[in-house]
Amino acid sequence: MSDVAALADEFVEALFDQSPLWPALLGMPSTRQGLGEVSAEADQAFRATLESFVERAKALEPSVTREVLIAQAEGKIKLVDARIDEFTISDIFISPASGLLATLPMVALGDSEQAEAQLARLAAIPKYLDQVARRHREGVADGLVPVAHLVEAAIAHLDRYLAEPGADPLLRQPAPDEDFAHRRADLLANVVRPAFAAYREVLATEIVQHGRPADKPGVCWLPDGERIYALLASHHTTTDRKPQELHDTGLGLIAKLNDEYRELGRRVFGTDKLAEIFERLREDPALRWSSAEEMLESARSAIGRAEAEAPNWFGRIPPQPWVVEPVPAEAAPGAPAAYYMPPALDGSRPGTFFTNTYEATERQRHTAEATAYHEAIPGHHFQLSTAMGLDELPLLRRLGDFNAYIEGWGLYSERLAFEMGLYSDDVALLGMLTLDSMRAGRLVVDTGLHALGWSRQEAIDYLVANTPMAKGEIAAEIDRYIAYPGQALSYMVGRLEIQRIRAEAEAVLGERFDIKAFHDLVLGSGALPLSVLDAVVMEWARA
Repeated sequence: MSDVAALADEFVEALFDQSPLWPALLGMPSTRQGLGEVSAEADQAFRATLESFVERAKALEPSVTREVLIAQAEGKIKLVDARIDEFTISDIFISPASGLLATLPMVALGDSEQAEAQLARLAAIPKYLDQVARRHREGVADGLVPVAHLVEAAIAHLDRYLAEPGADPLLRQPAPDEDFAHRRADLLANVVRPAFAAYREVLATEIVQHGRPADKPGVCWLPDGERIYALLASHHTTTDRKPQELHDTGLGLIAKLNDEYRELGRRVFGTDKLAEIFERLREDPALRWSSAEEMLESARSAIGRAEAEAPNWFGRIPPQPWVVEPVPAEAAPGAPAAYYMPPALDGSRPGTFFTNTYEATERQRHTAEATAYHEAIPGHHFQLSTAMGLDELPLLRRLGDFNAYIEGWGLYSERLAFEMGLYSDDVALLGMLTLDSMRAGRLVVDTGLHALGWSRQEAIDYLVANTPMAKGEIAAEIDRYIAYPGQALSYMVGRLEIQRIRAEAEAVLGERFDIKAFHDLVLGSGALPLSVLDAVVMEWARA
């Protein structure tokens, strides 16, 4: 084993030590106990470990693995320095309590050792939530406060959870035996739910009253907020592009998309007036779902078409299965419209596309196909499943955590699906444009909120005026961007860079350019920082 591969493996072990739930979610054998430490002291110790890995990696010969290790370690240092645990409170899975309720039910319980480890995780929840509550208090003391209405949403989520013990998502995994079922029920009743209730009381009695108002939701209103946003934007985009540059890029993309809307609008609705096109897409009852089941079946049908066409565009087809499931009911009211969870390495869980069927008859159907292609095939399911099968690479490369690459590929896949002929009609193409304008709008509103000081209503008004997204979905999207600063930038930044890299490779290779080989290279290197992806593809093209 090379020095860099050995260091990469050591680095993965350090990441798993810091987050012992991660290998369990991946379906990897692990003897690590509990949920990890989230105290400020633990953060600083982890930061020192990360710095040590960066120094050791920089002493090695340059290679793709070396650059991935350095970038991933430096990205995690930025997250520590941003102190996000102190002010990240909401009802979506990036928030500590919501995250536990979303991820713990996904852990496989295939044998007695896995079952015992899961019971130990449940027993560790009180300590974990106590540490999280302490971080929130430290944030309040230093002015790093959350957004008040998002804290209220987190409280409402916990109230829904606590009100229905029989529907506890932590009961979702089938019990491997009667003893486990009894011990789990005892833990949930006497340890876990009381811990969530105590954490809920901290939010309600100590935190919410200090929260930022809706007219000051961005991190720019926090002490040292400009630096915090720069750290988060750099982490999520793997670039150092400035907020104003990203803001202006989004404005330019929105203007260009208007021409495509007009062309399709003339064909579908007989008008090229943007306001009329947007109104039809928002309000036409024919563009709503009749039921949750229709919504799920449409996603399955679109992914099936993509799966059949994929061999014409990819040489390497990942074998892992996929399923479409509704977002769990207890999380659905505040959850995104869709998201994807990768398959477990041990095969115990398929790749899962979660679509939000909450109030299904109020949701737009024309965006469904583009969403399915983004989340499943040829999007995240192909990208993440392919990465897991790259046995020739160090595990670090297979688990690469670079949002701009991952979400950039997902958004690239929406346009690739058009090249592949997957969209069923012009209405579905309008859905593709709707999601395009949402991601372009994210560049505008994320920077507007977190760098330029926009209010929540200003951000909502911008997306209402410049995209045909449903107004109810816009409010939920804006709350997601408020809760997760910088992450929304990764989609369009990544897509634009993948498209640029592909165009340069086509220019170098001319008629010798092979789209299947290009896609296999992009997916066959694992997730990469954008600058490293550029170097890998250009080396391939020039060779």
